[in-house]
Amino acid sequence: MLSGLLIVLLPLVLGYLVPVRHAGLLALINQAVNASVYLILLLMGVSLAALDDLGSQLSYMGSQALMLFTVIAVCNLAALAWLSRRSRLRAEGSPIVKDAPTSKLAAMLGSLALVGVVILGVLVGLALDWLGLERLHGVAEPLAEWVLYVLLALIGCQLRNSGMSLKQILLNRHGLVIAVTVVASSLIAGLIAAPLLSLSWNEGLAMAAGFGWYSLSGILIGDQLGPVLGGVAFFNDLARELLAFILIPLTIHRATPLAIGYGGATSMDFTLPVIQQHGGVACVPIAVVSGFILSLLAPPLILLFLSL
Repeated sequence: MLSGLLIVLLPLVLGYLVPVRHAGLLALINQAVNASVYLILLLMGVSLAALDDLGSQLSYMGSQALMLFTVIAVCNLAALAWLSRRSRLRAEGSPIVKDAPTSKLAAMLGSLALVGVVILGVLVGLALDWLGLERLHGVAEPLAEWVLYVLLALIGCQLRNSGMSLKQILLNRHGLVIAVTVVASSLIAGLIAAPLLSLSWNEGLAMAAGFGWYSLSGILIGDQLGPVLGGVAFFNDLARELLAFILIPLTIHRATPLAIGYGGATSMDFTLPVIQQHGGVACVPIAVVSGFILSLLAPPLILLFLSL
């Protein structure tokens, strides 16, 4: 299992070692990451279609995802509410920042588009069965694994070239404390949820270690534990992001650490515009640092727990 961990971590590390300074190349890398995510989620849907008794499997996946999401949400919100009471961090300035990068609706639609890709994959898989091409189901899993290696290398490169230095991260105390609170409460939730989901303790920890990065958590879990649990991880972290879009405007002025922290890894990208719109520009560096730390920790933690 440890050798498998090293094989999957290797492209992430190699990608992190590559400095990229050309803006056009960085844009191409970002596009390749998005394309890789869509392709892997499509292949995940094809693999789901190959399961026996698909209807009951999808029902099981939904109930498991709901239970995992509920446990993690309760633990995260309780810990972040406690931190908000003890912290002096408060959103200041205008509650709405003009010319924010995107709207809340656009961001939510982008998230839901990924669900559509998984559904499309299931339909493609069912079409293969109808056409008598069931043997092509066997191609989906190894192809997804190779695309995963490419994706991890590209993500490593993205993290290296995100503009965040180690000094900037460690000196931003608020972002660091928020990230640590999210990690600790999520892992506690994973241990609580494991027996409820009939998982081993390390699998429960892995399922909780996505920190809202739904595309990556679903892919990594699916590669190691199969498409059903990969789907559970995906929908759990997707639900987290959708709830964050609702919570941020409601809580950012009364419980700023909660609003920033509950976005998890997405606080540095998808939920960042909503944080900026409702909390002001002062919240942006804190959200970016918190999201960056969680994004950096998610892949190795998931793979580490799955290797135990």
